[in-house]
Amino acid sequence: MPDPRWFDDEGAGRHVRPYAITGGRTRHSQHTFTLITLVVTRSLHEVNQEPLEPESAEILHFCRDRAVAVAEIAAHLDLPVSVVKVLCGDLLNDSMILVQAPPSEADKPSVELIERVMDGIRQL
Repeated sequence: MPDPRWFDDEGAGRHVRPYAITGGRTRHSQHTFTLITLVVTRSLHEVNQEPLEPESAEILHFCRDRAVAVAEIAAHLDLPVSVVKVLCGDLLNDSMILVQAPPSEADKPSVELIERVMDGIRQL
C-alpha cells in the first residue's frame, strides 16, 4: 500500500512527480533492467541502514521475501516502469538488492538441441 502522506486527501493523486523521484533521470547510467528482471532484497544484516526515499524503502520491503519482477514492482508501487528501473539501479549500486536478469539470446539452447532432447525422450 502506498504511503498516504504522498497522496492528497481529495484523491487527485500523487504529490511527487516521477521525475522528482528519480532526480530527472529517465534511465540508470550503469544498469539496464528488463520488465522480467527479478529483484530481491539482500539480507537485512547486509543492507546499509541509511534512510531511504519512501519508494526505495517500499521496493526493499516488497522484495524482502521473494524475487519480484520489475514490472510487478512498478504495478505494486503504481509508478512508471522507467522510474522503478532507475530506483532499482540505485539500490543495486548501494548493494541493497540482488538481481537476476533473463537469459540472453546467446544463452538459450538451439532448436536443434531441443529437438534432439525430445527425440531422446521419445525413445525412452
